[in-house]
Amino acid sequence: MEAESEPYVRLATLRTLHRVVADLNAARSLAGTLQAVVEGAVHGLGFDAAAVSLVRPDGDLVVAAVWELEESPMGGPSVLLGQVGSRESWDRLLGVSDHWGTLRFLPYDRGWAVASDIPRWIGDGPLPVYANDWHPADGLLAPMYSAGGDLLGVLSVDRPRSGKRPGAWTREALEMFSLQASIAIGNARLRAEMQRALARLEKEQQALRASEESFRQAFEYAPSGMAITELHGAGRGQLTRVNDALCRLLGRPRAVLRQQSFADLVHPEDRALLERTSAESGRAELRLSRRDGGYQWVCLRNSIVADAAEGPSFLLTHVEDIEDRKRHELQLAHRASHDALTGLPNGAELKARLARRLCAEPQPVGAAAKSGEAYPQAYGYPADSYSAHTAYEGLEGLDPYAGQVHGYGPVEGGPLPGLGAGYGEHVHAVVPAEYGQGGEAWPGPFRSGPAAPAEKGLAVLFCDLDGFKSINDRFGHNAGDSVLVEVARRLSGAVRDGDTVARLGGDEFVVLADGIGREEAKDLAHRLRNAIIPPMRIDGRAMRVGVSLGIGWAGCGMSIEEVLNTADERMYDEKRARGGAVRGARGERSHRRAG
Repeated sequence: MEAESEPYVRLATLRTLHRVVADLNAARSLAGTLQAVVEGAVHGLGFDAAAVSLVRPDGDLVVAAVWELEESPMGGPSVLLGQVGSRESWDRLLGVSDHWGTLRFLPYDRGWAVASDIPRWIGDGPLPVYANDWHPADGLLAPMYSAGGDLLGVLSVDRPRSGKRPGAWTREALEMFSLQASIAIGNARLRAEMQRALARLEKEQQALRASEESFRQAFEYAPSGMAITELHGAGRGQLTRVNDALCRLLGRPRAVLRQQSFADLVHPEDRALLERTSAESGRAELRLSRRDGGYQWVCLRNSIVADAAEGPSFLLTHVEDIEDRKRHELQLAHRASHDALTGLPNGAELKARLARRLCAEPQPVGAAAKSGEAYPQAYGYPADSYSAHTAYEGLEGLDPYAGQVHGYGPVEGGPLPGLGAGYGEHVHAVVPAEYGQGGEAWPGPFRSGPAAPAEKGLAVLFCDLDGFKSINDRFGHNAGDSVLVEVARRLSGAVRDGDTVARLGGDEFVVLADGIGREEAKDLAHRLRNAIIPPMRIDGRAMRVGVSLGIGWAGCGMSIEEVLNTADERMYDEKRARGGAVRGARGERSHRRAG
């Protein structure tokens, strides 16, 4: 650098300064930029040594780069690399120094202001002779700030090669250089942060790609069905992605499934359950249609996949095949509620159906007709044909009287299958008034005045076989069982659709016929008798049994035992009227009763 008395600066000096500033911006890393700063201060500004203390994230300053024109035998300022000074000590030092514009000059006689934790190296230069000579303990500092005014670091220079304290030109050049250094360091930091951000992004993208590939493989090759459902927009509810296992389970190609939704596939009786499950992101067991027209029992497990910023994105559904388990459970439920020999509902199931039809509120005879209520078909009982209970055909034949669909919980959100929309509103069962001879169907509180013969109620027809014991005794129990099976078949064929035929045990059967009048009940009893009387061919032999029938009526307010006992008494009256053997030596009935 030119002496301070020179009135001008040589062109070579400007070129040197321009070159070192260009080197600052040419550096490709923060470390390279810091090294260019200290080298530029030495080679371009005429100092023998320079160091940069950089502000760390915690606020303290660390010596990040040093440069010396000629390496000192004692190691020189390079020994300062990596040493840390507190921000508080640096602020105090900058505060007590002389202000030369943006520069800070600390004369040797103010060395007491340098705290012990600030890295410092003092050379062995000559002591000053004149007032403006450079002292080895003098210090010249150039604080570097960001565009926002935050301290980036401090450039320290030492031992001007002129031996003098810097004049106006050198100070101005150092200020300009430190400003360019600040910009270069800020840019280098920004590039470093961008590089780190890009590295993190690339790492995250690699992790995302790996995660997506893992999900794809887990989704596509899962042994059970998997589906992704759209939650938003015009395609809400549509299946956007399905795996091969789901296609095989439902027998439908992928392209067809992607044009449908679970709502298009679900059994009509399970639609409400599906809608609740989709909204709650939960679990449900329901039926989905197959390509062959049948229905497949599945367990759906929904998980809502959400975006941190946008909320729920899509619904991930795991579809598990539970057909075998359901079939087994249905069979167990059927066995528990049906007679093993005939396949008809057993005594427990008969009582359960009566209990669900009757309430505790007594109804006067003829109340339904007077109030204008009708007995809807919804309260008719399902046809319990013999063939339907002996040949299990998939999951068909849902039983509305169990209060559950074959033992699998009540059907929520709608009526039981086969019971119609009115099932949720109870219609009282009443005893139709007798018409004609003035006799009353039920004594006591159920009396009422004359009523029309068209009144309808719930008839209970108690059937007891005549002559069955002799067949058992003569031909054996196998023949007796065959007779019971044939009787069950004939009874089931003689009743209306919706009536119930149940076996109480032994040779006793009960028929429930809802929505029927007294004359219709008599006609039904006649059909039942005519169905049983014809001979039947059992093991090559012609066998014949008779039947005693008693017609009782069930009404709300009556107990189940009262209903059955009344029908039983009517059957006993008929048997006695025909001179049948009805009592033993101790006055007990000879036919067997199931409790």
